[in-house]
Amino acid sequence: MRFNAIALFLFLASGPLVPAGAAQAASQTQAAPTRIVGSVTAINGQSLTLQPDKGAPVTLTVSGAARILETQPGAKTLAGATPIQLSGVAVGDRILAAVHPSTDGSGLTATTLIAMKQSAIAEQQKAEEADWQRRGVGGLVKTVDTATGTLTIASGPRTLTIHATPQTVVRRYSPDSIKFSDAQPSTLAAIHPGDQLRARGNRSADGGEINADEIVAGTFRNIAGTVLSVDPAANTVTVKDLATKKPVVIHITAESQMHKLPEQMAQALAVRLKRPSGQAGPQEHAETAPHATSHGAWQQPGGAGHSSAGAAGQSGDLSRMLERTPPVALPELHKGDAVMIVATEGTPGSATAVTLVAGVEPILTASPSASQSVFSASWDVGGGGQEGAGEEGTQ
Repeated sequence: MRFNAIALFLFLASGPLVPAGAAQAASQTQAAPTRIVGSVTAINGQSLTLQPDKGAPVTLTVSGAARILETQPGAKTLAGATPIQLSGVAVGDRILAAVHPSTDGSGLTATTLIAMKQSAIAEQQKAEEADWQRRGVGGLVKTVDTATGTLTIASGPRTLTIHATPQTVVRRYSPDSIKFSDAQPSTLAAIHPGDQLRARGNRSADGGEINADEIVAGTFRNIAGTVLSVDPAANTVTVKDLATKKPVVIHITAESQMHKLPEQMAQALAVRLKRPSGQAGPQEHAETAPHATSHGAWQQPGGAGHSSAGAAGQSGDLSRMLERTPPVALPELHKGDAVMIVATEGTPGSATAVTLVAGVEPILTASPSASQSVFSASWDVGGGGQEGAGEEGTQ
C-alpha cells in the first residue's frame, strides 16, 4: 500500500485541516491555532517551509518557545512523543504545525510542531506493504450486510467472507485518483456490489473468512474501445467506448500501468473466452504457461501463492500475466488500436487509467464484453491489499 502520514496526525486535530491560503488569512483575533500538515521542503534558521498535500507551500517562523515533539508512525496519542530541538527536524520530515498569525501580520508563527521522521515513515510503509502481502485479500464485492458487518467478495473462483467490526478502518478510493493515499475515511454503507475491494486481516484456517483490520474499496470502470487520438503532451488518450459509442478521455499518470499483450497470449485468451465452461484446454496451458507462471497472485505487493497459467486464466487474474508482458508507452498507441482499460469512476467523458492493455484485438473479437468478464477482478488499484496466497495460502 502507499502510506499516507497525514492519517497519523488526524487524532491531534480538533478541527479540520485547512488549506495553506486559509491559514494565511486567519483572523488576528482567532484564539485557537490553525493546524497545517505538510512535508518539510526547506529550513532556514527559525523558518520552515512546508508543502501541504494540496495547496501552495507555507513558510512558518518557529517561535523560540515552541513545543517541538517527535512521534512515531502508528502512534495514537502523544504519550510516547519525544521532545526535540528544531535542529532535529530535517527536509522530508512530516510536520503538523499549530500556527497563529504573527503579531505584526507578516506571516505565520508556529507554537507547536509535531514531527514524524521521513525514515520512520519509510520503515512503517515497508512494514505495511509486507503485512498487506501476508494478510491481504482482494476481489469484487458480491454482497454487503451492514447490519452484521459482513461482506462477500469474488476472488478468482472463490467467494471470500469479510467480517468488519467497529474497529475496522474503512476507506474509499477517490473518484478521480488511483492513489491509496487519496482514499478517504468511509463506511460499509458506501460499499456496493461490483466495487473493487481490498481487505487486510487474519484469515480462518481454510482461508475463506477474514476478520478485517482494514478495508479499502472503490468503484472502477471497465472500458473496451478503440483509440481515437493520443496526446503525449497532455498524457491523455481518447478512446471510443464500444459500449456507449462515445469518446472518453483517459488520463495517464505515473501510477497507471500500461502493457501490450503478445499476439500469442491474446489469441490464447480469446480461445479461452469462447469456451462456455471457462476452462482452458491443454494447448492453451502450453501456450500461456511461459507468460503466466509467477509467484504472487497480485503485484505491488504480491502474494505468497504460486499459480499455473490455468489457474490464472480460470480466475480471471491477469495481473500475474501482465507482469511479464512488455510495457507500452503512450506515443506507441495509434488511432484504431484496440485497448482495454480499468479506470477510476471519473465522469462519463473522462477518467484516469489504472491499467491500460493494448494488443487485445483478438479478445474483443471473441467477446466484446471482455473488459467486464475477464479483467474485472485483475487489477492492482494503487495500493491497499493485494490478494495474498490465492487458492493455496492461508494465514
